[in-house]
Amino acid sequence: MAAHANTRIEYDLLLVGGSPSNLALAYHFLGLAKASGKEFSIAILEKSKEFGAHIVSGAVCKPHIIEKIWTDYKERNFPIEAVCEQSEFSVLGTRKKWDMPHMFYPKSFDKTGYLVLTLSYVTAWVANQVQEKAKEVPNVTVDLFTGFSAHKVVFEEGRVAGVCVSEEPKSDDDYVYAKFTCFGDKGFISRDVIDYYKLRDCPQIWSIGIKEVWQCQENYAGKVWHTLGWPLLDGTFGGGFVYGMKDNKLTIGLVISLDSKDPNLNPQYQLQEYKKHPWIQSMIKGGKLLKYGAAVLPEGGYYSLPKRFAVPGALLLGDALGVLDVKHLAGIDRAMECGYVAAEVLHDALIKQDYSEAALAPYQQRLNDSFVIKESYQNRYFRYTFMENPKLLGEYLPELANSLDKLNPWLALIKTGLANPIAGPRDALRALLLMEGKVNIGPIKYEIDCKHIVPDFVPPKYDEPPFDKSTIYSRPDAVFYASTRYHEGNHHIDEFNAETCVRCINKYEALGKTTPCVSDCTAEVHRIDIIGDLKKHGMSLENCIHCRTCEIVCPEINLRVNATSQGSGPDFMGL
Repeated sequence: MAAHANTRIEYDLLLVGGSPSNLALAYHFLGLAKASGKEFSIAILEKSKEFGAHIVSGAVCKPHIIEKIWTDYKERNFPIEAVCEQSEFSVLGTRKKWDMPHMFYPKSFDKTGYLVLTLSYVTAWVANQVQEKAKEVPNVTVDLFTGFSAHKVVFEEGRVAGVCVSEEPKSDDDYVYAKFTCFGDKGFISRDVIDYYKLRDCPQIWSIGIKEVWQCQENYAGKVWHTLGWPLLDGTFGGGFVYGMKDNKLTIGLVISLDSKDPNLNPQYQLQEYKKHPWIQSMIKGGKLLKYGAAVLPEGGYYSLPKRFAVPGALLLGDALGVLDVKHLAGIDRAMECGYVAAEVLHDALIKQDYSEAALAPYQQRLNDSFVIKESYQNRYFRYTFMENPKLLGEYLPELANSLDKLNPWLALIKTGLANPIAGPRDALRALLLMEGKVNIGPIKYEIDCKHIVPDFVPPKYDEPPFDKSTIYSRPDAVFYASTRYHEGNHHIDEFNAETCVRCINKYEALGKTTPCVSDCTAEVHRIDIIGDLKKHGMSLENCIHCRTCEIVCPEINLRVNATSQGSGPDFMGL
């Protein structure tokens, strides 16, 4: 750590967020610094109480980047749950499951040979590797700060100079400065960099990933399923996943896009509906829920990427950049590749003592030449395909799922004819060409997710399959399994205008609904309080699992979720 005479705390590198991208950056940078022998200082800020505790992911990962950074990762006891030996892409009716033949779905969905991971454990492991590596490199000072959040980006003369680490700064000790700052967060603070430099022409769009880990009676290690259909049969983009892990553990989750028409989507409820399917019921029968959690995922892809990946004094990596590839269901390897490339660019710039924006330009150039952006470009229309033709999910998929319960899968497919024997094949061909990037329709521009809400939307109703009530959890009960802990006086969600919330409540209650923030919360945070003659928005912040869904679905853009302080929040370790 380097300090000036005026006690200004300054590092060569400041990494905001203990993300896989930032931790991979730190580890690779240490190797480069060991070879160069130059002196450097690094600080890593992690808002949770320990590295990995705020990390949620379905986590099936191609091992190529892990192998590049740690060639002996297996000998180092890299935390692997299983190697995928059976990968299926399945369509669910309300009662039946059809594992589609591999030739009928994109190769990107085949995860055979991939690593099944618990990303919270991986993140903790990588943080430990950074600490151990630092012992071999005495010319580099590495300070890892857990329980420290970046609350504000510091700009000086148009340059990112560092961050404020206090909600209410009182002295220079509340600021950390750096020659270069790297953001690897899910938008809590990196959004301010993007807004300051006006980096996005096309907004980012988001999905919510919601997940449980179960202890089961049988062993499903190495088996991976991705699903379409039940319970998402209302036109909402999304799907389910079930991953078998070691020690008879099973990951069960849904990824649901937040551009749904339904203002009362309720992701946690949808996950419970998913679990009611007889196939999942058969696996969790007699089992025990261990963990619950949720996190948002950036799914806009290529056209939602910032125009610049680097700005004066800073880089954007991983989820802050938005490199998750929906078609490949992949983000971890892309995030780590961002960190790997960033380490080399930053090391060169620091050795040359060149702190200009131009010194960071190779970061974007190299990512553009890598699989990260090349595959993002190739798959640039994958998400848009389902927006262009809402019949794909709103008509054809429900028809197939409904027919599946009554017929042989092949007869169901023939019967639906993609719902229309004339338009269906034409729609299918158009969709395939777009998803594979075989046609070029030029740049696309999304609307922010909340603009898609239809306040009076009525979702279709289906007869629920029979299920064991002991396997289904209410939202208040589920929060217990996220292990939330907050410091006294916590207030990490801003409500900008209380009157705006009152009007929103009245609007939705007149339609027989509650507000999106109350319904779509993945915990039990937002509520409607009756104060006198008014119904007002209230919050039980001690329940928050810090996913940002409420902010994204708020139709009035009246909420902001900020980073927590003092290590507060959920404990997702093991999720």
